[in-house]
Amino acid sequence: MEIYIKLFEVLFPVFFVVGIGYYLGKTNPKIDTTFITSFAANIGTPAMVIYAITSTGINFEIFRDYFWYYLLAIALFALVGIFTLYLLKTKDIVRELPPLIFPNTGNMGLPICMFAYGSKGLGVSASITSLIILCHFTLGVFLADRKFNLNVILKNPPFYAIIFSAIMLFYGIKLPVFVVNTTEWLMYVTIFLILMSLGIALTRLKVFSLTNALISSFTRMIIGPAIGFFLIFIFNLKGFAAGVLLIQCSMPSAVLNYLVGSIYSPKKIVDSIASTIVVSTLISFVTIPIVVYIALRFFS
Repeated sequence: MEIYIKLFEVLFPVFFVVGIGYYLGKTNPKIDTTFITSFAANIGTPAMVIYAITSTGINFEIFRDYFWYYLLAIALFALVGIFTLYLLKTKDIVRELPPLIFPNTGNMGLPICMFAYGSKGLGVSASITSLIILCHFTLGVFLADRKFNLNVILKNPPFYAIIFSAIMLFYGIKLPVFVVNTTEWLMYVTIFLILMSLGIALTRLKVFSLTNALISSFTRMIIGPAIGFFLIFIFNLKGFAAGVLLIQCSMPSAVLNYLVGSIYSPKKIVDSIASTIVVSTLISFVTIPIVVYIALRFFS
């Protein structure tokens, strides 16, 4: 019974805040989320990365190891994604690949890991999320635009936050208390806002090709946990960090795939990406409780 109570305590805050966003999006379809996007990208996410990596008790070795573990996971996601899109006879596999390889480790994964495992879970989760953020603005832009754009990286505040945090962690430098307190506050505000914006986004994104979206989404939601278990087995991972890896591998497609695609890809591709995000997110409301239950039961 205790495990079910813990599961409820972990998932309820996340789904409740997403529900608030969904309600607001339904009652006011014209609600402007530009502020949330701008705040999260330029202030909130960098602060969240800095706090979670430098102030939650993880060491550089854990940060480094799980950064590389998840990089391998992304490579495996990509192989499965290419195979899936090939079977679907997708004309532009390159541009439709991001929603299959970039899960929602920030909006959903990070707060779930935080509620499940506390500050240490947050730290490992941030290591993974920092990699996904970096990939969105490097590999993600490359896939969406079919060309590499260095300016996108250089103008990306989270990129510098990741480098700064890694240096602080490597040299064991502790940040002043006022910086820790400030970044912690900004982190919690950001988590609330991005979860709410996810709910709002679900009222706006539409499904255009249900069959393809279902196949792509089930691939993301089934293969993700399978790859997580594979990495745990291959590297003999244990404890809360293994649970975090499993949870983060099991997330639905990231909304940021849609935002990047809408800037760099044709509308038909963007519509397909939106469909996968919506369907995979809806499926995740069923699969995530199962995955979190397994993580809490076997990797604590």
